[in-house]
Amino acid sequence: MSEARTGQSRNGPYWSLMLQDVSGQMEAKIWSPLSQAHPGLSAGQIVQVRAQAANYRDKCQLTIDQLSEVDVAEADLTDFLPPSPVRPEALLAEIEDLCRRELTHKPWRSLLKKILNDPEIRGRLLPATGAKAVHHAYAGGLLEHTLAVARACLALANLYPHLDRQILLAAAILHDLGKAWELTSGLACEYTDEGRLLGHIQLGLTRIEPFLAKAKDLDEGLILHLKHLILSHHGEYEFGAPKRPKTPEAFILHFADNIDAKMNTLAGAYAELEGTEQSWTPFQRYLDRYLYRAPHTPAPPAPVLSLLGDGKEPKGDQKKPDDRIDDRFLLLPLGSD
Repeated sequence: MSEARTGQSRNGPYWSLMLQDVSGQMEAKIWSPLSQAHPGLSAGQIVQVRAQAANYRDKCQLTIDQLSEVDVAEADLTDFLPPSPVRPEALLAEIEDLCRRELTHKPWRSLLKKILNDPEIRGRLLPATGAKAVHHAYAGGLLEHTLAVARACLALANLYPHLDRQILLAAAILHDLGKAWELTSGLACEYTDEGRLLGHIQLGLTRIEPFLAKAKDLDEGLILHLKHLILSHHGEYEFGAPKRPKTPEAFILHFADNIDAKMNTLAGAYAELEGTEQSWTPFQRYLDRYLYRAPHTPAPPAPVLSLLGDGKEPKGDQKKPDDRIDDRFLLLPLGSD
């Protein structure tokens, strides 16, 4: 179970659960009197259930009529945790490679190397989820999101060359670092005490502050700007930003962060339609709308290839003396007449 909450109905107390395995999640209810036979349910437990399925608000919901707990030690956790499309170690290696290639200013390169090589930070980053729900909510999700935001920032810096490309990359890599302390990893992805009380933005700044204090060769103005980028990356106060963006780089980081989160959320919604003929997703609570699966523009037909270039005849004295036969031919698709 990834969630377990109690409630009260006219017929007595009930459990509202979110059951999860490697294939996805599903809401479930345990109504009274069965709910009273299981007073100690909590997120992170592995359970075996028998239930009836019904449609509720355009989603499948289970009503459980039998439940038994399973010993976590006897279970294979890979059967229950959503898979990361790419191994976290490979994602972190790509982030480090970006730093080596792009950070030509030695103080930036040194700062990021020290932070990413710190044993505690590295140990927290590898299994970290990108969020409790909504986007990148799986082990390795934080690194996947971080790498995507970094790449988006670099792509936008190519479009707008007046931007400070290097501080954008540094901020993109560090902007969500605090999520590794805001949320637990493993079967139960829950907020930690410091996550609830402080939030990932403050936690991230706290973790990098000792490294910034020791970075004597990094200009104080750059440090101040880096902190602003991290503090403002949520964009608006109502979205949890302590400060709103006040530099071009801060706007770029905010929009890169937002677009990657939205694209991952959309991908999860459309995944529910795979194998069906449906054009519309169920109502997406976090996006406050239904989503339409639009048809794609057909790909152009594969070109017919000439093995010898453009096939033009050589002119006049460009011909070789022994150029007596036309050795040009076309490679046709298999099955052509």
